[in-house]
Amino acid sequence: MIRRLLPALLAVPFLLGLTALPASASTAATSCYGGAISLTYHYSTAAVEYGTYTTSSRCKDINMRLTTDNGTFLDACVVFVDHTTLCNNDNAYQTMGPPWLTVATDVKDGTHFKLRVHAYDIDSQLVHFQLAF
Repeated sequence: MIRRLLPALLAVPFLLGLTALPASASTAATSCYGGAISLTYHYSTAAVEYGTYTTSSRCKDINMRLTTDNGTFLDACVVFVDHTTLCNNDNAYQTMGPPWLTVATDVKDGTHFKLRVHAYDIDSQLVHFQLAF
C-alpha cells in the first residue's frame, strides 16, 4: 500500500505549487559576502579591536575588504578569544586593501573572535571596511 501511495505523496508539492528555490537564489540569500557587516576605522597609534563576533555556516573563512578606496590600507589579524590573546598566523598582521581578502581560513562555525586592526601608515585616518564571517 505504501508503494502505491508514494508517487501520490511525491506529487503533492508539485500540485500545490511548492517548489524548491533554485540553487542560485538560495546561495545569493545566504552568501558569505551578502552577510558582511560594515565598520569604520579611525586612526590610532595603537591597534583597534572590533568584536567579539561568532562565526557561522555562512562563511568558511573570515574575510575583509576596504570600502574606502583612496589608496590607504589597513593591517589586520584575527584573535580567537577563547584560546589566545595573540593574532592568528604566528601573531602576524596582513595588509588589507579594497578587494576581499581572507584574514583567517577554515574557521569552525561558532568560533568567537575579534578583529584587530592598525594603520598601515599615517594616511589611514578614516577607513570604512566590511567584515564577512
